[in-house]
Amino acid sequence: MRLAPGLAALAAVFCLAAAADPRDRLSDPGQEARARALFQQIRCVVCQNESIDDSEAELARDLRQTVRAQVAAGRSDAEIRRFLVQRYGEFILLRPRFSPANAAAWLTPFAIVIGGVAVLVLRARKPATGGDTLTPEEEARIARLRDG
Repeated sequence: MRLAPGLAALAAVFCLAAAADPRDRLSDPGQEARARALFQQIRCVVCQNESIDDSEAELARDLRQTVRAQVAAGRSDAEIRRFLVQRYGEFILLRPRFSPANAAAWLTPFAIVIGGVAVLVLRARKPATGGDTLTPEEEARIARLRDG
């Protein structure tokens, strides 16, 4: 049983080594650092909740190669992000830029909650109507039930 934690740690190291294939890296360390920074900003469209830097998916590997190729070609970070958004849509960015569509998606749940609270407050403040009182027949019936 004492062997299991050691094997788990060794397996984790091998997984990390497999994820960062040295053949895929750029020869210029500055360009590689830029590419790695971009990897953290780009969503894996297969995993959907991981960056392409963290993902083991084949598509993430292809995206890493695409980003490295564009960095090597001298494109700016903004140009690379714009290219990926044109190709895959705004979803590809882990932190999408601000736009009216994004604002609507983020603000709609808050608007619904605020609207619901407003309805509850207005209903609580609404004065009681005459429909809440008992008729004389109902009062007599309750009196009979209570007296037994």
